[in-house]
Amino acid sequence: MDGLTPRTDGPTPQIRLLVVDDDPLVRAGLRLMLSAADDIDVVAEAADGAEVRPLVDEYRPDLVLMDIRMPRMDGLAATAALRQRPRPPQVLILTTFTTDSYVLQALRAGAAGYVLKHTPPAQIVAAVRNVMAGEPVLSSAAVRQLIDTVTDPAGVPGPSRHEEREKAEAMLDRLGAREREVALAVAEGRTNAEIAAACHMSLPTVKAHVSHILTRLDLNNRVQIALLVYRAGLV
Repeated sequence: MDGLTPRTDGPTPQIRLLVVDDDPLVRAGLRLMLSAADDIDVVAEAADGAEVRPLVDEYRPDLVLMDIRMPRMDGLAATAALRQRPRPPQVLILTTFTTDSYVLQALRAGAAGYVLKHTPPAQIVAAVRNVMAGEPVLSSAAVRQLIDTVTDPAGVPGPSRHEEREKAEAMLDRLGAREREVALAVAEGRTNAEIAAACHMSLPTVKAHVSHILTRLDLNNRVQIALLVYRAGLV
């Protein structure tokens, strides 16, 4: 693992980033590209998912840019372990793989986005910023895989589609009427500002509802809210 910038008490850029990839050339390229943005600071690098925890403890990144396939601990396991921590950093998956199982597992593990490595550099930078702004980020290929998995009963691993739907409905029944309305809007891909306008709420109220939904349903991010609504068959 390679630490770059220990955290200090002085002013820091808005987004502190940890890059995790087993290919040193990929890490070097990402560091060069992302560090060119004036609001992003690549504070450390890791070559394996097993290195993520100590680096997060030491450098306290705001976001982890995570590959999936790595030798000892893959990015899916590292993401799940990371998101179980108190006040964890956000995780954005950056990979070459778009199989439905990878996309679904990454989002269920708590990743806030899923982007492919061949994405243009400017869009990767934008994805980092969007995730930190609370907006989920999915590449078009990941969206297609996710839709196919959610809408195809044969593509849902584990329980039957009917059981998945009943479980999702039961979870959504824990929400109040306004929270449920916000959850549906999140699943439709609306931003907080768009939800506020459509539902005649203030922006702070929408943000509070989203936070309550995540806490009440024990979810990590807006993507998981959307997944739950899709599994309930409401969108």
